[in-house]
This record gives sequence, structure tokens and C-alpha cells, in this order.
Amino acid sequence: MSVTPYKAVLRVSLPLVLSMGATTVMEFTDRVFLGNYSLDALAAATPASITAFLFTSFFLGVAGYVNVFIAQYTGCGDQDGVSKSLWQGIYFSLFGTLFMMGLSMIADPIFAFIGHAPAIQQLEVSYFRILALGTGTALLGTTLSTFYSGRGLTRIVLAVNLSGMLFNIPLDYALINGAWIFPELGIRGAGCATVAAWLFIAISFALFIFTKANNRAFHLWKNRPFNAPLFMRLMKFGIPGGAQFFIDILVFTFFILMVGRIGTTELAVTNLVLSINSLSYMPMMGFSIGVSTLVGQAMGRQTPKEAVNYTTATVHIAMAYVCLMIIIFIWVPHPLIQLFLPKAMPMKEQLAILEMGEILLKFVSLYLLFDSLVIVLTGALKGAGDTPFIMWSMPIVGMLTLFIPVWVGIHYWEMDLYFVWSCVTLYLFILFLVVMLRYRSGKWKEIRLIKPA
Repeated sequence: MSVTPYKAVLRVSLPLVLSMGATTVMEFTDRVFLGNYSLDALAAATPASITAFLFTSFFLGVAGYVNVFIAQYTGCGDQDGVSKSLWQGIYFSLFGTLFMMGLSMIADPIFAFIGHAPAIQQLEVSYFRILALGTGTALLGTTLSTFYSGRGLTRIVLAVNLSGMLFNIPLDYALINGAWIFPELGIRGAGCATVAAWLFIAISFALFIFTKANNRAFHLWKNRPFNAPLFMRLMKFGIPGGAQFFIDILVFTFFILMVGRIGTTELAVTNLVLSINSLSYMPMMGFSIGVSTLVGQAMGRQTPKEAVNYTTATVHIAMAYVCLMIIIFIWVPHPLIQLFLPKAMPMKEQLAILEMGEILLKFVSLYLLFDSLVIVLTGALKGAGDTPFIMWSMPIVGMLTLFIPVWVGIHYWEMDLYFVWSCVTLYLFILFLVVMLRYRSGKWKEIRLIKPA
């Protein structure tokens, strides 16, 4: 195979990987600051944030699917289609904003139903409410970013997200701990810093996009009206894509919430390990968006063979990164775990957490290859428009291998933490087999997502 697909993947995907890395660093440092501030705050942060992300994920998935429309319109040379798609995504993001604002009002019953310890529950409600109220800025930033990522111009996406990271980290530290001129807000400060970073990113993208040069090239202002046929096509393909993203997050939300029923320490260690896992997971999302863009552009040009070449190259490059992460997780687990532990923690308690965390990182190392391949291959299928299959396959596999076994195991058999993690590993392995078989069937090559001008 020519090296051209590998160069294309690195050109488009590497900035997205680094961009997702910036998001990971924001989340990672947030958890480190909270872990050093209070173990209760760390235990509450991941359930609250992933619950907020669960409800947001559907809207993020649909808004982010504008990336594929823009990629395919770019592939067939329709610049008006690019700007029209962008506006439909902006309009859709308004629906998500209103929904999440309404959801913030029922945070108390949501976390009462989840049933964590009262002290943890109170912190969860505060953090969730702030994130839910600020979700509109994240949706808008995601939608606006597709104007560049869909066209393969991903360096500007990296620049904006790196700037957002640099803006977030000192503000996060200050608002959690009460440094400099800021009040000590604890977990509420972490939420406020996150929303402020989302707003910073959205404003930055808007300033880059809405310029005279872009208006001349893409007729941005002229194409701003609501376009019902295009909006409905975005819904037809984007809603299954959003549902897939929602289901993916639902699986891990359910996983985390069920661990919380086992015990607070188990929940804190699981949250800690998943924060470390994000060092591999979030970059894989960058590869997923990158391969969606390249496959989308190839399908817009009606050259599915190119799409296959791009997907193969992405798999090879992504697996090299994943193998590096596995080596780190297996050989140096303790330094990673200790980043999250308060300095004043008693040594006996610290040793127990280190032992448990080391075992969980071995689970992560075991399922990482399967999870990464699922992310890359679903990105390729989404780039071609094969979203309905993805939407239906994930809940079926999840129900049979994760939801039912974990619920029964915890409520009726009183199974422990490692049983739950074993179910997650099995789920990701079976899902990998299903997605790989679908990709190899080649049915996605026959899908036509857009109607070229």
C-alpha cells in the first residue's frame, strides 16, 4: 500500500488526537486537583460528570455528525453544502441547550435515585447542575469545530483546544482551592472552570469562522436560513450517530453507578482508574473523528477504496499508540495512581488503593485493544453513514453482556468489583467482533449520505 494514506491520517488525525489530549489533560488535572482537595469530591466528580455527559452525549453526537456532512460536501466540492450543514448543526444545538437547562432542575431526584452516600450525593448534585446549565457552550463549540475538522483542517481545532486547556487548568486550581483572588469552591469550582473553558472554546471558533474571507468562500451569511430537507437528512443519519454515542456513555455510566453501590472506596478507585484510562480513550476519539472525516471525503468523491485505505492506516497508527499505553499501565501503575491521592492519606489506606488500582489497570490493559478498534471502526462506519447498524448493535450487546449480568450479579449474587470489570471487558470484546464483521461486510460502501449539488 502507498504511504499516502498514512500521511493523510497523520495530517488530519494527529492534531485531533492532540486536541483530544488537551481535553484529557483538562479532565485529568481536574481529577488530580479534586483528589488532593477531598476524596469525597473525587468520588462524586466522575458520577456527576458522566451523568451530565450521558444526557449531553446524544446532542453532542448529532451536532458532531455535522463533521461527516461537511466532509462529504468537501469531497464533492459543494461549498454551499458545507455552510448550510454548519447552520443546521447550530440550530440543532439550541434544542440540546434547552433540554439540559431543564434537566438541571431535577438534579436532586436523579442522584437520589442513584443512591450513593448522602455526602457524595450532595456534591454530585452541585457539580451536575453547573455542567448541565453550561452544556450549551460545549454543544456550540463542538458544532463550530466541524467547519474545520470536516474539511480536514484540524490544526486550528488543536490550537483552539490547547488554548482552552491553558485557560482552564489555572482557573480550575484556583476555584477549587481558593487561590489568588478566587474563592474556595471545591467541586463547584471545578464545574465553573469547565464551563468557562467551554465558553472560551466556542467564542474562539466563532471568531475564526465568521470572517469576511469565509463568508465570500462559503456564503456563510446567505446560507444561514433553516433548511428543512438538509436538517431532516442530518437527523436521519445524525440521530442514530447521537444515539450510538449516548448508548456508549450509558454503558459506562451504568457501570460507574453500579460500582458506587458496592462501596465509596471502590467507586473512588474506579473513577481514578477511568481518569487514567482517558489518556488512551480520548486520543482514540481523535482518531475516530479523523477517520470519519477521511472516509466521508472519500465517499463524497465516490471512491470507497480510498476509504478502506484510510481506515486501515488509522488502525495501524492507533494500535501503535495503544500498545505504548498498555506498556505504561502495566509497568508503572503506582506513580499514575498516586497523582490522585491526598498527601495526608494514611499509608495503610493508600496501599489498599494502590493494590486495587493496579489490578483495575490490568483490566484496562486487557480491553484496551478491543475498545480502541471499536472506536476507530465505528468512526469509519459513521463517516460512510452506516449509523443505524451501530445504533442497534451496541444496546443489544450491552444488554446481554453488561447490563443484565452486572445488575443480577450485584443485587442477587453480591458480586465484587472485579466481577463488574470482567463484564465490561467481555462487553468490549463482543462489540469489537460485531463491529469488525460489519465493517468487513462492505455494506457501508453502498450508502449515499448527501445529495451533491
